[in-house]
Amino acid sequence: MRIVFMGTPSFAVPSLEDLIKNYEVVLVVTQPDKEVGRKRILTPSKVKEVALANNIEVFQPTKIREDYQRILDVNPDIIVTAAYGQIIPKILLDYPKYKCINVHASLLPKYRGGAPIHHAIINGDEYAGVTIMYMAEKMDDGDIITQDKLLINDDNTTKLTERLSILGSNLLIDTLPKIINNEIKPIKQDPSLVSFAYNITKEDEKINFNNDALMVYNQIRGLSDVPGGYAIYNDKKIKIYSSTYEYKEIDGEIGEIVDTNKRLGIKVKNGVIYPLTIQLEGKNKMSIKDFYNGMPNYFKLGEVIK
Repeated sequence: MRIVFMGTPSFAVPSLEDLIKNYEVVLVVTQPDKEVGRKRILTPSKVKEVALANNIEVFQPTKIREDYQRILDVNPDIIVTAAYGQIIPKILLDYPKYKCINVHASLLPKYRGGAPIHHAIINGDEYAGVTIMYMAEKMDDGDIITQDKLLINDDNTTKLTERLSILGSNLLIDTLPKIINNEIKPIKQDPSLVSFAYNITKEDEKINFNNDALMVYNQIRGLSDVPGGYAIYNDKKIKIYSSTYEYKEIDGEIGEIVDTNKRLGIKVKNGVIYPLTIQLEGKNKMSIKDFYNGMPNYFKLGEVIK
């Protein structure tokens, strides 16, 4: 089995590592290096780091639709993708003997798109999952090969991504022999059940304190740790990375900063959100304890966060 692996972020790393242990990965395709941080340091993807550590050739086309010949040249038996980040052209989908399969972090046909994990948490879903699917020309439209799921619990997006990446890797290694031995019966996706989980926008990142307390709590953890949910206080951004909540009748207006038994809270529609990890614009993340001790320098009770 000559495998070309296409992936970019940390979600794809366990799948690549397990493929390297079990098969011959002849080429790794990943997104071009990106400038990161205030100093704009050119940084490789997590997948590229793993490939180089294992002496595997790396290919980084800017536009895979136009620059794909290197993949054809290595003559793969199968192409495996996991959160690659670009639409794969049809010539690649049809080229390998065993086609092109994808490790997608949702229970398709639910949550097609680039941010299924964020949306599963934000929407308060009980379960999240992984689908191994044949790739098609439309986004996440291919036939389902296998699926597995897990309880979300109180995970934020970072933690759930880690758990799903391992679930997806295990499912991939279990599924590949069945593909090779023609032991699978792909299932077409039901169009009536399709939903989308598009990439998070700046508008999605803004915390809506007008919502139910549980919904606000889910939004905060669904945006954590990246990109982080934010609100505006005195014309500056404040990010909240973790919180708890309470259903509680309390006087004041939505978004008002309150203190209940020395617990810094923010009034929401039908309760209070209690930030646990917070970051003011231009400052580092801090625990709510450190923030609370320095609060006279930051917040004033009775004022409103929008």
